[in-house]
Amino acid sequence: MAEGDNETIIPINIEDEMRGAYIDYSMSVIISRALPDVRDGLKPVHRRVLYGMLDLGVNWNKSYKKSARIVGEVLGKYHPHGDSSVYDTMVRMAQEWSLRYPLVDGQGNFGSVDGDSPAAMRYTEARLRRIADELLTDINKDTVDFQFNFDDSLKEPTVLPAKLPNLLLNGSSGIAVGMATNMAPHNLSEVVDGINAYIDNKEIEIGELMQHITAPDFPTGGTIYGYTGVKSALETGRGRVVLRAKADIETTKTGREQIIVTEIPYQVNKASMIEKTAGLVNEKRIEGISDIRDESDRNGMRIVYELKKDAIGNVVLNNLFKYTQLQSSFSVNNVALVNGRPYTLNLKDLIKHFVDHRHEVVVRRTEYELKEAQKRAHILEGYLIALDNLDEVINLIRSSRDPEIAKAGLIENFKLSEIQAKAILEMRLQRLTGLEREKIQKEYDEIMQLIARLEEILAKEELRMGIIKDELIEIKDRYGDERRTDIIHSAEDFTTEDMIPNEEMVITISHQGYIKRTLLSEYRTQGRGGVGSKGAGSKEDDFTEYLFMGMTHNYLLIFTEFGKVFWKKVWELPEGSKTSKGRPVQNLINIEPGDKIRGVISVGDLKDEDYVNNNYVIMCTEKGTIKKTSLEAYSRPRTNGINAITINEGDRLLAVKLTNGDNHIIIGKRSGKVVHFHEDQTRAMGRTAAGVRGVRLEGNDDRVVGMVCVNREDANLLVVSEKGYGKRSAIEDYRITKRGGKGVKTINITEKTGNLVAIKEVVDTDDLMIINKSGITIRISVAGLRVMGRATQGVRVIRLNEGDEISSVEKIERIEGEEEELETPANTDDSGESSQEDKKED
Repeated sequence: MAEGDNETIIPINIEDEMRGAYIDYSMSVIISRALPDVRDGLKPVHRRVLYGMLDLGVNWNKSYKKSARIVGEVLGKYHPHGDSSVYDTMVRMAQEWSLRYPLVDGQGNFGSVDGDSPAAMRYTEARLRRIADELLTDINKDTVDFQFNFDDSLKEPTVLPAKLPNLLLNGSSGIAVGMATNMAPHNLSEVVDGINAYIDNKEIEIGELMQHITAPDFPTGGTIYGYTGVKSALETGRGRVVLRAKADIETTKTGREQIIVTEIPYQVNKASMIEKTAGLVNEKRIEGISDIRDESDRNGMRIVYELKKDAIGNVVLNNLFKYTQLQSSFSVNNVALVNGRPYTLNLKDLIKHFVDHRHEVVVRRTEYELKEAQKRAHILEGYLIALDNLDEVINLIRSSRDPEIAKAGLIENFKLSEIQAKAILEMRLQRLTGLEREKIQKEYDEIMQLIARLEEILAKEELRMGIIKDELIEIKDRYGDERRTDIIHSAEDFTTEDMIPNEEMVITISHQGYIKRTLLSEYRTQGRGGVGSKGAGSKEDDFTEYLFMGMTHNYLLIFTEFGKVFWKKVWELPEGSKTSKGRPVQNLINIEPGDKIRGVISVGDLKDEDYVNNNYVIMCTEKGTIKKTSLEAYSRPRTNGINAITINEGDRLLAVKLTNGDNHIIIGKRSGKVVHFHEDQTRAMGRTAAGVRGVRLEGNDDRVVGMVCVNREDANLLVVSEKGYGKRSAIEDYRITKRGGKGVKTINITEKTGNLVAIKEVVDTDDLMIINKSGITIRISVAGLRVMGRATQGVRVIRLNEGDEISSVEKIERIEGEEEELETPANTDDSGESSQEDKKED
């Protein structure tokens, strides 16, 4: 730097400078360009175009003016940007397929739904529409704040008074910096009803508002397919609305079908859509279409898809929905400026901010009208004083040398204000007639009534809200129309609860992994010892291995041999009769090759924190390991399942139970022994832990056959052996021991009884469903089995054919009024022998 220079160089961190400059730029874009104001639903350019047109006097009831004239007015006074930005804005506000309620009345070529450009602004003309007038009404009554324009030579409004909720009616879209907005249009009649419902009850829920404002209403009509996205958009301000064209399938005189499209989704370019569809037809991506014609004219849209002879209309139409813009989506993202800051707003927020704005406008308008009325009343009071003292006033004026002296004399002699004195001096002589005096008196009385009314409005909020409602009803009567966009519900909308009754189901899984659900009422009670009715039809080497109960709406937590857990709603399982085979479980869940289902629990609401934190999953493996984990660890469903327990080599998961933390656990072994302990001996562990020892096995051939959780006082322990023997014993017969012991005898195992196959916790009102390996099912009442001692052999429960064995036993609740089908009981010799043996062993 040269000596003597007075310059100072300040070093600046370029990162800070860039950050500051970019934030300033982004805020400028957000506030002054891309996002609409929540009050009038306009961006600055829209507001300037409408205000400029009002300024120019091109109202709805005046003649059109050249668009170039309007654009020049707006550019020169308020919007110092490119002329195309102003003209494009004005054109869009005139297009009936762009805005649900257009604000500009255009004359000439303003483009088309095919994406054609409008004519140049020197050729087109425009004026405001009547509905735009409602946005500008009362702007000269000090209802809104004004700010200086770009060169401080004029003032422009910061917001319009907006008698109608333009943001909801016409929506908006814009890309700012770091955020964007995309708001859907709605029906005016519905919106007015919704706003009035909000005014009547400020605590109204969004669900109640949705009874009035059902869904967006697009200018191009079409059909909203599915309500889930609409509901999300109205409730949260974000959602995806799926739109479909309105299409009918007609049959021509030659017998061929054709698809006629009369309305297309919002913002779809018709010409481009037809061109792309033709391309897909040529590429054979869409089959069955022989010709596409656009027969649209000034009377409406009509696109014809001629179908080939063998084509099925519905199939082709679904393919058109799938591959072309006959179905498109509108992603709602309700971002608008509230007090200059961007917020995401739901339906109630949008209504609230509009009502708050209208309330402020009504207050400011009333204050302005009150001031004007008071000014007029003041002058009229002066007139009346002058008329009451007419001769004196005339003499005073005649004797005064100039108006100033006359004015001073009037003020002094009649106690008038300067304004009143000036008004009297400017009064025309015709006002001195008797008839004119009556008119002044009448006007004064009316003004005083108006002042009283305006003061009452300012004092009472309910009156102001009543005015807002009345004005909205007037707007509805003037501009309200029918919905253009229909709503049809898609399959996604219906929750399980909507479509499927919550019934009790029997869910069966075969040895080879076929799964199905059957209504419980298909099974009927039979007498003890019956041969049974034919159950699941299956291959000779397949049989029903698992059977459990679940309500249709419940979640099933499906645990596999390898220690994984999968989630499925009961209604998602294939439904079948008792004799049907079902579907392979691999088709429903991503189960690994070689893995098998080992336990299923049916649970209610996984989103209920209290429920998932106070219930536990207890798992038992074939080698006697037990593990307890909070249900909360399994409360977040994933499509591919998760690890539920770490299984040691050579072991497999055997049983899974849901407990409340205060149950007794009984684990049964093939050798006929059980161990009984309280579940608090097993602490809750993490999801992937391996667990602790639950029971000690005896010999290589021994293994765990089942685990029960006892939580009913009147419960008994039911045990069943392979060859059809079973019995009930009191839980008290099994002393409580520590976890990990060998256990005590539960049934006297002999060659005649076979090894233990199942243990269950039962009460008299339970029934048993027994399935043997040949696929026969039998249902018997638990009450028919008497309670016996712990170490007895038991009685014959089911008569088996030679070489057959019991595969699975499940308890089910008795159904009221169900028929009982009695069959031939097991032969007396067998029963007697069993009974005698029972007595001996007892």
